[in-house]
Amino acid sequence: METDEGDETDTGVSTTRKTFAILEALAETDGLTITELTRQTGLSKSTVYRHLATLTDMGYVVERDGEHYIGFRLLEISEQARNRETGYAAAKRTVFELGQETGERAVFTVEERGEAVYLHRYGSRSNTLIGERRPLHTLASGKAILAEWDDDAVARFVAETGLEAITDNTITDPDELRAELEAIRERGYAVNDQEHMDGLRGVAVPVYTPDDDLLGALGVFGPTSRFKDEALHEELPTRLRDKADEIRVTLAYG
Repeated sequence: METDEGDETDTGVSTTRKTFAILEALAETDGLTITELTRQTGLSKSTVYRHLATLTDMGYVVERDGEHYIGFRLLEISEQARNRETGYAAAKRTVFELGQETGERAVFTVEERGEAVYLHRYGSRSNTLIGERRPLHTLASGKAILAEWDDDAVARFVAETGLEAITDNTITDPDELRAELEAIRERGYAVNDQEHMDGLRGVAVPVYTPDDDLLGALGVFGPTSRFKDEALHEELPTRLRDKADEIRVTLAYG
């Protein structure tokens, strides 16, 4: 929670932090009044009002019937991030095709600041939202990315972020993670066996650019009732590799 020390003389970093505290609070809840924002952020009502007035004027926040919401202006900015790499746009089409062909939820994931970030998805409503961040070690796509790192980079990741247990199946031991990543490197795909959510399994592969740089990871996930061993270790990895190769070819030849 933010503190409101020095509230009337907000400058520099302090002001920026308070602005984003308000935006993050709005992103977590669908519509908040000034009183609710005050309580949720720990800022004074005058500070919340002042920041909201600026954000509303700039189009980053909209107000309806006394409640405030994230504005579409932020969507415009976020699209710049999703289109920063040419391959990100190519991955969007591939995710759609993959979801259509498999009938499962499909995602394209990248790494930023030691976390997995969903850039594209296909499937029914779930808590897998565009821009959502997840621990790398709990996802098939996250582990596919980690497996591309060398041992020193993985060690730094473990030291800096830890291996939080999300479910009983989450890998929390560094030695076990290293062994898992080595197995992923050997077989060319990663599996998530209820490591982020009970009842869900997933499989993912790395996606490369024509220059052999890692672009991200392509994956599908669904209920354990459909994601049996044959699908996880035979059918889906093959399909995912083909789709990852399509992205690479598209980037090379258009």
